[in-house]
Amino acid sequence: MKITVAGTGYVGLSLAVLLARQHEVTAYDIDESRVRQVNLRKSTVADDEISDALSSDQLDLCATDDNEAAFRDAEIVIIATPTDYDAKTHCFDTDSVEQVIGLVTACNSECLMVIKSTIPVGLTSELRTRHKTDRIIFSPEFLREGKALHDNLNPSRIIVGDKSEKGTMISQLLSRAAESNDVPILLTDSAEAEAIKLFSNTYLAMRIAYFNELDSFAQANNMDSMEIIRGVGHDPRIGNFYNNPSFGYGGYCLPKDTKQLLANYNHVPNNLIKAIVDSNDTRKDFIATTIIDMKPQVVGIYRLTMKADSDNFRTSAVQGIMERIKAQNIPIIIYEPALKARQFQGHELVLNLGAFKARSSVIMANRQHVELIDVAEKVYTRDLFGVD
Repeated sequence: MKITVAGTGYVGLSLAVLLARQHEVTAYDIDESRVRQVNLRKSTVADDEISDALSSDQLDLCATDDNEAAFRDAEIVIIATPTDYDAKTHCFDTDSVEQVIGLVTACNSECLMVIKSTIPVGLTSELRTRHKTDRIIFSPEFLREGKALHDNLNPSRIIVGDKSEKGTMISQLLSRAAESNDVPILLTDSAEAEAIKLFSNTYLAMRIAYFNELDSFAQANNMDSMEIIRGVGHDPRIGNFYNNPSFGYGGYCLPKDTKQLLANYNHVPNNLIKAIVDSNDTRKDFIATTIIDMKPQVVGIYRLTMKADSDNFRTSAVQGIMERIKAQNIPIIIYEPALKARQFQGHELVLNLGAFKARSSVIMANRQHVELIDVAEKVYTRDLFGVD
């Protein structure tokens, strides 16, 4: 089949690589540098398996920023463009998705459009009505940052928001590209598929928030968080996983998806969903207060990223903590090798790790690292288990 994937971030590029093993795939992006990278067989994201596949696999893949060339002959267009949460409108900004749909419908009335971007509940139905077509389908993705291709090859489930033959075809396209056998497949209506995505990520955020609040309680009472978490996790209904405390949840998905779900509750009574959103701010307050009470001369931030081996620090929890520390006029320096600038949000970037360690009186690290072993007495982290 001729397939176009719009967007070359984690979702889009991993899908393009996945499907280019069996189909003719065009990756479309408005960013010329990303198009160039893909055509040079270089990954636009930090994902080792994507990089390996681009350099070594036999892929029928090209990239372009020409929308006419990308969409005109496509049988399927997969839309994987970013949809950030807009705090002013209390909703996802879906302009990028709608722009792609407009470009596609202008030159190709026959292709099937599959939205992989995360969207508000009800948007697919609205788009179908507006464009007078049933050829717009939502199919959520469930990918981990840095493991996107792996998770597409080994999906936990495939969900398509369409119960017709078109939905079946999309589910088979994805399942046949996977390496895992017997992947659970669920065909739903579009609103249910949209809700599955938001409720899944909000549950993950809830679990992070739960163990973070457990950790806050233990710290406040001079208790051993690790012992409590291990004891709680031995209950098989809870499980000893996804329980490592942090500075808060962040990254590409959880902050925006939890807020979008809460916005979808605007006429529905709720307590828990709002608490999950509020809890993340409470955790940042607690961590910041703990650091401020140490009365450090200089606070060093070791990495802005949320997890190991990542290049993403969008809405990372540590940035919120930095704002709170800055408000107390405590100097902050940052070690972030992914950035080559001199400053980040007004704070000095120190590119030399040795100089960074020497100048910092307290080093904040959301995740512990072997690079910090020699200054362990300076390090403040809530990473108890050495995992993301």
